[in-house]
Amino acid sequence: MLLGLDCGSTAVKAVLFDADGRTLATGARRTEPRQPGPNRVEHDMDRLWDLAAEAIRDALAAAPAGSRVEAIGVTGHGDGLYLLDRGGRPLGPGIQSVDSRAHAVTAGWAASGLLDRVAAITAQRPYPYAASALLAWMAQHEPERFAAIGHVLFCKDWLRFRLTGVLAADPTDASTAFTEARSQTYSDDLLASMGLDALRPALPPIRPSSGVIGTVSAAAAAATGLREGTPVAGGMHDVTASAVGLGILDAGALAITAGTFSINETLSDHLAPDPRWTARAGLRPGQWMNMSISPASSNTVDWFLRQSYGAEAALAARGGPSLWDAVEADLAAPAADGAPLFHPFLYGSPYDVPASAAFLGLRSWHGRADMLRAVVEGVVFNHRHHCDALRSAFPADRARITGGGTSRERPARLFADALGLPVEVPEATEVGALGAALVAAVGVGLHGSLDDAVRRACRVTARYLPDAERHAALTRRFERYLALADALRPHWSDG
Repeated sequence: MLLGLDCGSTAVKAVLFDADGRTLATGARRTEPRQPGPNRVEHDMDRLWDLAAEAIRDALAAAPAGSRVEAIGVTGHGDGLYLLDRGGRPLGPGIQSVDSRAHAVTAGWAASGLLDRVAAITAQRPYPYAASALLAWMAQHEPERFAAIGHVLFCKDWLRFRLTGVLAADPTDASTAFTEARSQTYSDDLLASMGLDALRPALPPIRPSSGVIGTVSAAAAAATGLREGTPVAGGMHDVTASAVGLGILDAGALAITAGTFSINETLSDHLAPDPRWTARAGLRPGQWMNMSISPASSNTVDWFLRQSYGAEAALAARGGPSLWDAVEADLAAPAADGAPLFHPFLYGSPYDVPASAAFLGLRSWHGRADMLRAVVEGVVFNHRHHCDALRSAFPADRARITGGGTSRERPARLFADALGLPVEVPEATEVGALGAALVAAVGVGLHGSLDDAVRRACRVTARYLPDAERHAALTRRFERYLALADALRPHWSDG
């Protein structure tokens, strides 16, 4: 068996797969983020490890009798910050990738021109949740903590350290903040420009994502039930792991994840920096993962379902029909005249100013189904906004999609019609964990290469072709959606 450990913003999942990528068992725990103040989202690092260990124990308990874990891959949310002191102990709480305390730092960098100088080195502009911005914030506001830093880690690096006792980074996470874009090695000039050069010794060595970093320690074996000595691979940033789990290893396809974030990415063999996307390390030297994101995706649909589908959700919780049965029935209902639009900017947007969500064109004859359709369509339009940017530089002839109800036919078809591309839905539901597991399988030689692993383990269960008439109609609505966003943009910060 292969174990993929995937720690996101809201849950940590341990998934066991066979060598063909079929799910054998799953364990999961909700994470326990806390918000100690405005714009702060943190984890107790030791508690996060405990939750991961519990998830692993649950997966092992549900595994087929006599089975054995041959390799472990770890993935976790990118950006954020997980610090250790010089003794290898957590230095305060871990900081999540939805934390925005460093907004004033990045705004200051933008005003001074530093943001552009950083982007010239890294091929991306730091966001407030970037590790570099968070460290600069800490130097200003928590100088004693900053001075005590021994090791700078990302989420999956912390969990891998607890599994193995080995400190390391991988290219996909290191490239989110600290590396030169072409060489994908740490940049001393970059660190100095941000006032972080004193932390160069705290950055762990960058090891290959598929390389075996270490083995499960005795302490980790006792905590998780894993066999001591089980190989653990370097792992990767969760969005890159998801692309692997979707079976996308080369240029020419979009990998779309509808979750807390609208994640839209495509691989390229050439570097093409642009403020509309980040260019991070790909799956091999000379390859880049180009990613355009915003926190406006299925989290917005979830919000609307909580407001308007409480009875259906309660019935589903008691063993009744799935909530998504009701959702699909409403999506199938004929659209009323003058169907409303929705800007899905409850938690953020692709725009560089604080945006807000809004129903537009709502009339007295519109009902719940019309509003639901507008919300789902608005989320799809936000994904298209990002995908159109990527496709302006990186041609794509298909998309693979996961998350946010896209395993259901109607949402998946809506993506195909809106994008004007064939949309493929994977068999695997936990594609991030699968990607991490496949990388580990390559590391221990169970697969000869990542290409071999993907051919064997990544299967598509449905493929939806765009309808030309619906694509044209949705494009007209999308253009109106964009025009209304531009018109509202000057007023977003008024309230």
